[in-house]
Amino acid sequence: MLKYDSIAELVNEAEKRGLKLSELVLKTQAAMTEKTEEEMFATMERSLQVMKESVQDGLDKDKRSASGLTGGDAYKLNEALKAGKNIAGHFFGNAMMKAVAVAQTNACMGRIVASPTAGSCGILPSALLTLQEEKNISDKDLVMALFTASAVGIVIATNASVAGAAGGCQAECGAASAMAAAAMVELCGGTPKQCEHACAIALKNILGLVCAGLVEIPCIKRNAGGVGNALVAAELALAGVESHIPADEVIVAMKKIGDTMSSTLKETAEGGLAVTPTGKKLCEKVFG
Repeated sequence: MLKYDSIAELVNEAEKRGLKLSELVLKTQAAMTEKTEEEMFATMERSLQVMKESVQDGLDKDKRSASGLTGGDAYKLNEALKAGKNIAGHFFGNAMMKAVAVAQTNACMGRIVASPTAGSCGILPSALLTLQEEKNISDKDLVMALFTASAVGIVIATNASVAGAAGGCQAECGAASAMAAAAMVELCGGTPKQCEHACAIALKNILGLVCAGLVEIPCIKRNAGGVGNALVAAELALAGVESHIPADEVIVAMKKIGDTMSSTLKETAEGGLAVTPTGKKLCEKVFG
């Protein structure tokens, strides 16, 4: 039975069998869980639907988080996008808006898909849903791309971490960016090997990113940055740019960096932005 110990193993197996990564993952996951491929697909299809709903929920201009610190930003981005005022083009502007919308839904205790975590939940859906709109991609293909993303997430979780408390934000937004980059590459006709390169590039771009403590500041805005990172990695890989460091080695490096990182920089609110003068004031305002 194929294990999810390395990206290279998945890529090699997919190439050997002439399958996309998503097709390989669907088959192996169905076998491992003793479910049919149709059942596995249906479960992932429901996740896609939740992702779509979380974007719409996050566009509510009046909804605010319990802390009162966040809310309404996705609406602002959407208004700027509709007015043609954004400077990054429609595709990137659309992706940023969706990333912030989903992250705000999470902050407001709405229903999201942790992909791979709640703090980084906006990156994968914003990348795929924006690509769907821009390239007229079917829901079926999007669901399959989620299987590719899930495989990348499983390998990262197995060999490093996807928890900010363990590895810093590089483990959360980094993993989400890598998952999104690989999925986008497959959706755009890239090879399994190009998916691997996209994964490696996305992770390398975000190595060492620390946490701030509160999953609102700066996490929501980091989701916008994370989808940008995923887009960069996917574009590079699809153009034929390769990562000289294999994805699996980047994942191991990420773990070592996380292990070395001070505990104050890993979701403890004892370092980084959390201990700036304004960060302390916000903490006092929210928690008393």
